[in-house]
Amino acid sequence: MVSASVPNDTTFHPSTFILLGIPGMRDQHIWAAIPFCSMYILALVGNGTILYIITKERTLHEPMYLFLCLLSITDLVLCSTTLPKMLTIFWLKSHIISYQGCLTQMFFVHTIFATESAVLLAMAFDRYVAICHPLHYASILNAMVIGKIGLACVVRGLLFVFPFVILIERLPFCGHHIIPHTYCEHMSIAKLACASIRPNTIYGLTVALSVTGMDVVLIAASYGLILRAVLRLPSKDAQFRAFSTCGAHICVILVFYAPAFFSFFTHRFGQQVPPHVHIVLANLYLLVPPVLNPLVYGINTKQIRLRIFHFFMGRR
Repeated sequence: MVSASVPNDTTFHPSTFILLGIPGMRDQHIWAAIPFCSMYILALVGNGTILYIITKERTLHEPMYLFLCLLSITDLVLCSTTLPKMLTIFWLKSHIISYQGCLTQMFFVHTIFATESAVLLAMAFDRYVAICHPLHYASILNAMVIGKIGLACVVRGLLFVFPFVILIERLPFCGHHIIPHTYCEHMSIAKLACASIRPNTIYGLTVALSVTGMDVVLIAASYGLILRAVLRLPSKDAQFRAFSTCGAHICVILVFYAPAFFSFFTHRFGQQVPPHVHIVLANLYLLVPPVLNPLVYGINTKQIRLRIFHFFMGRR
């Protein structure tokens, strides 16, 4: 049972929040933590291996693998921002998080999600250029362009997410400190305020549709052009390989965006969705992509697969 002494007087900002965990499943927290912890370990091992292989092998210092490195970094930060605290909630019953710590976690969760969305768009563009304009690939995606794209991915996330912090800071909190979630998310914090959160809702919806939503549209357009080019290949075997690769990528992209948009719209319009379903899916969209991305983008790539095999076999 989570309890907290709530002051009678109105305070502008609480000193702490209480993360409840998964509502309705507190008796199963110990067991629920096991699959989450297992997935976290897989994400750490998988993405760590991809980063090690690519950084050590100079022959892999090409655009596709450099984007994969950036994706692995964002995956590691994304799951590490929430999972350690979640596991302390489930196993150690450490529900309390400071106000500043909660805002910091919220900032990183949304910033890294926006950054990863931009990285997935950059990777889709990389595949589009490689397949549809192979003769110009090296000139279009040179080292300077890749560096600028990577920087733009991070800066875009920072610029669009920082107003979330300002919007939370302006809200007064009147003794409502319990967040029915496993981590601090923008709307879950805003809903505790004793003032209108309309600006938070409008800005969050604007960012989701204009930034992340636009990424989805552009990624779909890129893969549409890729599939059109693949259908023109004379070899059926080449078509099959391209379809299998693109199909795997599209599945990972759907796994990344579908739960995220479900969680986002549930906060605003899904009052009928059971809280535990919402919270579980909100955790999965931070965990499943970091687990799947090394398998689909990394091990599914022949060059990386061979180097991983040599690495574990102790040979060069």
